[in-house]
Amino acid sequence: MKHIQPPLSDSKVVAVTGLESEVRSYCRSFPATFARAAGSILETDGGERYLDFLAGCGALNYGHNNPLLRHRLTRYLEDDGISMSLDMETVSKAAFMDLFRLRIMIPRNLDYKLQFPGPTGANAVEAAVKLARKVTGRTNVIAFTNAFHGCTQGALSLTANAHHRSSSSALLNQVTRLPYDGYLGAEVDTADILEKLLADGSSGVDTPAAIILETVQGEGGLNRASAAWLRRIRRIASDHGVLLIVDDIQAGCGRLGTFFSFEHAGLQPDIVVLSKSLSGFGQPLAMLMIAPQWDAWKPGEHNGTFRGNNLAFVTAAATLEAYWSDALFALEVVRKAGLVTHALDAMAAEYGGMRKGAGMMQGLDVGDGERAAQIRELCFHNRLILETCGPDETVVKLLPPLTIDDGDLSHGLAVLKRCVAATCAGPARLASIH
Repeated sequence: MKHIQPPLSDSKVVAVTGLESEVRSYCRSFPATFARAAGSILETDGGERYLDFLAGCGALNYGHNNPLLRHRLTRYLEDDGISMSLDMETVSKAAFMDLFRLRIMIPRNLDYKLQFPGPTGANAVEAAVKLARKVTGRTNVIAFTNAFHGCTQGALSLTANAHHRSSSSALLNQVTRLPYDGYLGAEVDTADILEKLLADGSSGVDTPAAIILETVQGEGGLNRASAAWLRRIRRIASDHGVLLIVDDIQAGCGRLGTFFSFEHAGLQPDIVVLSKSLSGFGQPLAMLMIAPQWDAWKPGEHNGTFRGNNLAFVTAAATLEAYWSDALFALEVVRKAGLVTHALDAMAAEYGGMRKGAGMMQGLDVGDGERAAQIRELCFHNRLILETCGPDETVVKLLPPLTIDDGDLSHGLAVLKRCVAATCAGPARLASIH
């Protein structure tokens, strides 16, 4: 990787950092100044290389500066391709939608209208809930324990995390919180609770406009709902005329080895929310897939300036051509996920903890937030970037690029194993790995 800009002096970095709001977070966990990236590697302005098992929180499924996507994008820019177009018709948007229909929807027998509500996943969640309330005439929405759907006001009302919710003094209302699959233990089917509450006119729970869920709770601790539970939630929603919204922002776009995270359950949600790796290149792009009978918007009723990010349409179309024209890429993701599963199961057996998640969205729950933070810090010291998640941040979470090669994947897992082992071995071992 070549230098693309002169490195900043340490004093200048500190001075510039001081300008940024106290809300900044990832730079506190990973105190380095990054300048370049390629594939699964991040490089600082001083030339230090880090293996990236965070991948933009799942926004870089195809790696940093994927050469194929970069070539498409630079060629488009060199040809004076339009970059921003509101929601006007453009060649790049039409090409993306056509490829999405051909490569994703038709092979899965899906029939949806596509809406581009704005650049972020939270924008898309807001639009999904707004539409559900519009078409049903109801206001209540059911969301689940440990859910994360974004930090804008409406999305925050659906999010369960106390830290994020504490940032708002406004009432986060019109949402009923119910236990996610497994929240009350394996012996309790929490779908029973939902069914009982909606069937009982005296439960005090108003029939909702929508039920919103993640099939794997990425920020909530890598909790994965069973296929049977998901199918039952789908049936209950249909029985009561309630829209089912699947937030596939982090778990979608191939992260579990299928394009959608709900494919194994055979679901057809009423609304699907996509973002993060939809563009494939870290370009902001969010999209709703809306069952045609629910597409009740009036023209311009849900608006936003940055709906037409054509740079994202270009790279998104390129991902569909390169990775989703056949089953080979998905099979590779499943194979690599098996390597992660094997490694995490071995760590759990030897050093304690429990593997959680699925596909290339897995982690190790060590049961202690301080220990998990210690593992994250040790990994960073050993040039591996990963984060923690869960209500008490007890889960060490792995989100490597799906395109990572076996060598980098094995190296990262080996570093993680050493750091997990070090936190079991006392101060002397910790000092040696530093």
